[in-house]
Amino acid sequence: MFSLAVGTAVFAFAAHSFGAQPGQAELMKQSKITKAEAEQIALAKVPHGSVKTAEIEKEKGHLVWSFDIARPGTRNITEILVDAKTGKIISTQTESPRDQAKEAAADKKQN
Repeated sequence: MFSLAVGTAVFAFAAHSFGAQPGQAELMKQSKITKAEAEQIALAKVPHGSVKTAEIEKEKGHLVWSFDIARPGTRNITEILVDAKTGKIISTQTESPRDQAKEAAADKKQN
């Protein structure tokens, strides 16, 4: 009985420690730029683009809105990171379908 209680306590502590990253709602509270504002900034960089995914996250040392934007006529995705506090573009990166598959596999391993 004692070892079960200790094991449960250790598991609970580990789960709490690893789950310490703030969720989407908490990150949105820290943002000064709305999702809609950040989306307009990102779409201005990709003519005729449409947003496929959008999320707020901590990346490259910044709180950012991350957008995956598709363009007609190509299977590549343009990933744009917009600083959620200043509205400045932090990064613009084109990802091929192969790059996208690698990123999805890495994300799956993390979760």
